[in-house]
Amino acid sequence: MTLIHNERTKLTAVWLNTLAAATVVAGVIAPIAAVVFVGTIYSRETARMTAFELYALFGAPLLLFLVGLGMVWLTRFQDERDKPRHGAAE
Repeated sequence: MTLIHNERTKLTAVWLNTLAAATVVAGVIAPIAAVVFVGTIYSRETARMTAFELYALFGAPLLLFLVGLGMVWLTRFQDERDKPRHGAAE
């Protein structure tokens, strides 16, 4: 394994760790903060989600996930392309 591959593996691990931390914040800490600062758990009226709210809930995270996957795929593709260029010393 080359040093470049090791660093890319570390960056992937950091990216996944950041994603996990954001998931915990969004799923656990945000509802607790809403109860503490707003004071109510349930809304009295049921409202439908607007198109922007649906995009914010599903579209934007999916788009960011796909961009991340594209970046990983492109860097791995570039790494595979650069492999034949390495000499016998590496």
